Amino acid sequence: MLPASPSEPETVPLRLPERVTLVNVPIAVTDYEGTLDLIDQHIAQRRPGYVCVANVHTVMAAAEDPQLQSALAGSVINVPDGMPLVWALNALGHPLGDRVYGPELMWRACARAATAGTGLYLYGGRDQTALTQLAENLGRHHPGLQIVGGFSPPHRPLTDEEREAIVTEINRAGPDIVWVGIGVPKQEKWMAEMRAFLEAPVLIGVGAAFDFHAGLVAQAPLRLQRAGLEWAYRLVQEPRRLSRRYLRYNPRFVAAFAAQYLRHRRAPAGR
Repeated sequence: MLPASPSEPETVPLRLPERVTLVNVPIAVTDYEGTLDLIDQHIAQRRPGYVCVANVHTVMAAAEDPQLQSALAGSVINVPDGMPLVWALNALGHPLGDRVYGPELMWRACARAATAGTGLYLYGGRDQTALTQLAENLGRHHPGLQIVGGFSPPHRPLTDEEREAIVTEINRAGPDIVWVGIGVPKQEKWMAEMRAFLEAPVLIGVGAAFDFHAGLVAQAPLRLQRAGLEWAYRLVQEPRRLSRRYLRYNPRFVAAFAAQYLRHRRAPAGR
């Protein structure tokens, strides 16, 4: 085997955080800095991967959607985006002080990217106008940020020709990170499907972060976020779109995790 070229980045083992299975989905016991450091390591090594931000909706939707379950299993990490997941990890004996909230992760990553010269591509948003507003807001708050392109896909499955065109466009733009904001479960499935065709080292699905940072939807006050009540705030904002999600999945998560927790308590010590 020929030695690596001096221009090639040195490949060293990834510093992966511990993973704990919550209702059949592996969740990383990590914080913002650990997640950002892992993203930076992927970029430095040009190592392909994708990151999912997981909340109760994600975990419970995966229980009835094998394709979503497979996408989550194939990610580099699934970070705990929701406070209920943090509390569940704590209950299972894995201390974690805070969640890794998708919009905040994106904001902090943009701050790092502006300093490091990391190239970003934005895939998602309500429409191209909203995507333009997102790019302008991010650039205004993070001077020097390099947004190398963006595309708001139609709200329907892409044709084969459209998929090929977006792959060509993203690869031509040459980003280090592709931010994906098309909602659960579409973004996780899209990243799993497109991973093999995109040259960008990192894909990150952050859902509603696009709407928040574009100024289209207000985020819940911090006290409600910390209390795990962001879902209630968003439900008041968008009852028609979100009521089925929260009323369906929140009680199911409580029941499913309660069963898991009882099994955990009954398991012999050391297992």
